[in-house]
Amino acid sequence: MTHAGFIGLGSQGAPMAQRILDAGLPLTLWARRPESLEPFAGTKAEVAATPAELATACDVVGVCVVGDADVEEVVLGASGVLAGLRPGAVIAIHSTVHPDTCRRLGTLAAERGARVVDAPVSGGGPAASQGKLLVMAGGAAEDVERCRPVFSTYGDPIVHLGPLGAGQVTKLLNNTLFTATFGIAASALALGQRLGVEPEAFAEVAGHGSAASFALGRLAASGCDPTRMGAVAGGLLGKDVRLMGSLVDDSPTEDTVAVLAQARVALERMGAPLTTDKE
Repeated sequence: MTHAGFIGLGSQGAPMAQRILDAGLPLTLWARRPESLEPFAGTKAEVAATPAELATACDVVGVCVVGDADVEEVVLGASGVLAGLRPGAVIAIHSTVHPDTCRRLGTLAAERGARVVDAPVSGGGPAASQGKLLVMAGGAAEDVERCRPVFSTYGDPIVHLGPLGAGQVTKLLNNTLFTATFGIAASALALGQRLGVEPEAFAEVAGHGSAASFALGRLAASGCDPTRMGAVAGGLLGKDVRLMGSLVDDSPTEDTVAVLAQARVALERMGAPLTTDKE
């Protein structure tokens, strides 16, 4: 039976870890904040003193922290995951980070006979609790399959997208497309209002017509006020748009310029503007 480790017990990571427990898999946890472990008191989950200690016990180590620096801290630190990782084990990066971060970690893990899979997720805490997260996996097919018993406890579907880094590219593109579409929807509502159609009314009609989209639905749910989305997700969406921009800075095309321009518009409407993609 696959022994799972999990680091990053926030609003999304905690229900992911709980799903692993509920499936009956052995689980070891580590958290930077002791209070994050409190919901797991009295359960069968073991708690490690360091990420390295966690890694020594585990076949698959899930990492679900916020950004690149956080991932590198828990994996590469003096007592990080890599220090205790045993041959044949896999690190699954669930955080949304630069694909090069995952590729670099993959090279370092390979020196220890271990592997890395990038597996960013989409759906948030509610989807995690229901076992319905979208898992976007990149890495060797056999490494993704090694992780599947863990991924399947909280993920459905699990999509293997290609070599290491492909999951992150897909997640960044997905979030950039969502942001751009949100910006177009907000602009359309503003145009309708200028022409005498109230935003709420237009959102209701468009939501039942050919212009319906997930982004429009989120905008309508926020009372047609994009700053509400900005307060909740502006920072994370901005991070992902910046990362997406860094992937195409050296080879801009009409397509990439158009998508990123609309994403910038959206972030401005959310009250979380970008000056450049490199910020």
